[in-house]
Order: sequence, then structure tokens, then C-alpha cells
Amino acid sequence: MKIHRETIEFRTGGHGTVTLLDDRLQAIVERSGVRRGMAHLFNVGSTGALTTLEYEPGLKGDLQRTLDRLIPPGREYAHEAAWADGNAHSHLQASITGPDLTVPVEEGRLLLGTWQQVVHVECDVRPRRRKVVVTVWGEEG
Repeated sequence: MKIHRETIEFRTGGHGTVTLLDDRLQAIVERSGVRRGMAHLFNVGSTGALTTLEYEPGLKGDLQRTLDRLIPPGREYAHEAAWADGNAHSHLQASITGPDLTVPVEEGRLLLGTWQQVVHVECDVRPRRRKVVVTVWGEEG
């Protein structure tokens, strides 16, 4: 079994930015030499999240509006009493979406549906520099 690890680094535009990771992730899978296995992604930081989504403008906006309805900015959160940084909702939105994602690899390719793309969701209130650690493991071909 082979294990390969790399980090994807990028900047976001702040709250609501959805960043497509497919091409960078597929390039890492190819460099790994793994033909059948798994690719695991982990967002380093507590206000960013990873998920899959059809990467199109309508759904990108729908996702953020839904998160803002579920956990709205501007409410009284205990985190704000301690830090007063205006991003308690960011931590909570990222928490329910999740910091990691695992995608199967088959024949050296990510096993994703036709309209399924891997994305990073920025939940923080300001632009951030992000790191996503990618670990690919499995059988070499």
C-alpha cells in the first residue's frame, strides 16, 4: 500500500466563497501513483469546510444562504462575548458542514458523479489563506 501527502494552498474572498478543488486534487492523485484507494482531504482551520456540490453559481449562492438561515450572523453567541470578532456563526457553520472529506479513487481517477465537484466553503467573515491537506492511499498500478 502506498501513502502520499500534499497540501493545497489558496486564498478565499471571505464569507461565502466556494473554491473548486477538483483539478488540484486530481493532480495530487495522479502524482501519488495510486490506482485504487482513497483520497482524504482535511481543512486546517476551524472556520472553513469541505463538501461536494455541483459547482455552479446558483447552488454556490444557495449553499451560503442556507447556512446563513440555519446559523445566522449577528446573533448573540457566547463566542462573541469572549472574543468579539463577529465570527461565531462561521465556526458553527464550518462545524456542521465538516472539516474533511474522503473520495474513492478508481483507475487513478477521483470517483465522483457527473455533477459532483469537491469544494472548500469559506465560512469566516474575512478573506483567509487556506491549507487543505490531502492524503492519498491505496494500491499502485
